[in-house]
Amino acid sequence: MPRKSTTVIAPVELIERQIHIVRGQRVMLDSDLADLYGTTTMVLNQAVKRNLDRFPDDFSFHLTEPEVAALISQNVISKPGRGGRRKPTRVFTEHGIAMLSSVLNSPTAIRVNIQIIRTFVRLRRLLATPGELVTQLQQLAETMQLHDRQIKAITDVLTKMLEPPPQPAKKGRIGFQPPHSESGATS
Repeated sequence: MPRKSTTVIAPVELIERQIHIVRGQRVMLDSDLADLYGTTTMVLNQAVKRNLDRFPDDFSFHLTEPEVAALISQNVISKPGRGGRRKPTRVFTEHGIAMLSSVLNSPTAIRVNIQIIRTFVRLRRLLATPGELVTQLQQLAETMQLHDRQIKAITDVLTKMLEPPPQPAKKGRIGFQPPHSESGATS
């Protein structure tokens, strides 16, 4: 009977915060993975370099300067010159992380990888069942349209209330009025 590990190495919330979107893919930074595995970034990247054939571009890639700048602006990685990196940052997709377990063959790496893959699967499931989310967004849009119509009606009423009242029409005098004659003579 296979043994199940009940020890959680890294909480799901921590892993979720370390997953970033780069080039339209969910990735994790080499430094974050090294921390989770309990090793250094240099050791992790050396293991990858020794096994580059296991890490094609859709499994792992280096970030470009603009991508690094974007992550620096989000406070994901530190600025160069402040203890920052000297070598290009490598990121790993879900498949690259799965491949890391075969390269970093330690019990900790295997348990961490299982937790990371479960987190990726959980995120995929959340985004793969958009029916409920789409329904909620449609309901929200309908509610907002209803509120827009109600606000417009209230604004129209308030605008009419702020307009000055119409001037009453000039009324003539009440009662019998003798005809006016031009000559001013009466007969």
